[in-house]
Amino acid sequence: MEKGKDMPAQVGDTAPDFTLPSVSEGDITLSSYKGEKHVVLSFHVFDFTSG
Repeated sequence: MEKGKDMPAQVGDTAPDFTLPSVSEGDITLSSYKGEKHVVLSFHVFDFTSG
């Protein structure tokens, strides 16, 4: 299986940089948190939707 294709992240993997819209702060880019002690990513699939 080719790395990065349908493989879950492993502890210690570097996350790819990405930018997402925020409901309160405009766009948020992961790389803007580089150097911080802790960064928590939390994705809530289907929150606030009928799906």
